[in-house]
Amino acid sequence: MKQEHIPVLLAEVVKYLNLKKGSVIIDCTLGGAGHAKAILRAIKPSGFLLGIDQDEMAINRAKKELSSFSQQIKLVKDSFTNLDEILMRDGFQKVDGVLFDLGVSSFQFDFPERGFSYRFDAPLDMRMDTSQKLTACDVVNTYSKDELTSLISQYGEEKWASRIASFVVETRRRRMIQTTFELVDIIKEAIPASARRKGGHPAKRTFQAIRIEVNGELDSLEKGLRSAIRWLKTGGRLVVISYQSLEDRIVKNIFKDYSKGCICPPEMPICVCGRKPITKILTKKPIKPSEGEKERNPRSKSAKLRVAEKS
Repeated sequence: MKQEHIPVLLAEVVKYLNLKKGSVIIDCTLGGAGHAKAILRAIKPSGFLLGIDQDEMAINRAKKELSSFSQQIKLVKDSFTNLDEILMRDGFQKVDGVLFDLGVSSFQFDFPERGFSYRFDAPLDMRMDTSQKLTACDVVNTYSKDELTSLISQYGEEKWASRIASFVVETRRRRMIQTTFELVDIIKEAIPASARRKGGHPAKRTFQAIRIEVNGELDSLEKGLRSAIRWLKTGGRLVVISYQSLEDRIVKNIFKDYSKGCICPPEMPICVCGRKPITKILTKKPIKPSEGEKERNPRSKSAKLRVAEKS
């Protein structure tokens, strides 16, 4: 069941971070530590990497994977939404590069008991940080029909959101919904058979929506990206890999916002706002995995990489 961790778009990450010996890099989503290991090889012996992950299992695994670089790293169990606090606490100044590899890591999917996957029967959990209180079980069993409809529609972009929410609420009147397969069965019952035959697994979008809600992923992403840009040196790079449209839209919009110069109305004869671009977008279109990479690592199929450089 467990698979070897294969970092997505690894060569592209190393290239666009513009790594040099002595670079200071922040890996905000340590995960299986595949990207971190390649970064450390490129910046040794004088470089330094701070690895952040809110999953304690990921931190413990990374300690073993990166043990030969113990003098060049510090690993922190925390969320990148707290990036400002983490870097101030540890006495960082400006940094040369920041990496975000978003979504659920293959490491988390490979442990069915974490409840992230609709392909394995497990308790409804989906917490990236297992010390937090809110679980997928809480969301499914306590949110109102309107709340469930809203989050499944917004975060899952699921056209059958209202019907799925109705079936969930009707089921939990009879019994508590406790496992992933129980939820999958409800979703399959709610979505008409003709719609289930296309577009991949019928539970994919609903599971994505609940996971995003449980972990507050989109709000954390926006805050984390803005913090990362503040901490970059002039010429420093921010590299972000996203796996679904909601994440990619946030990344794209923030990059676009920070790359704007003057925002005065067109009728103004001269600029009075004085706004200067903070970043330069290096990827006008997102970079996607090659066909070869997608064949070797099916989990990379939806990946999109965007890069911005601090002006």
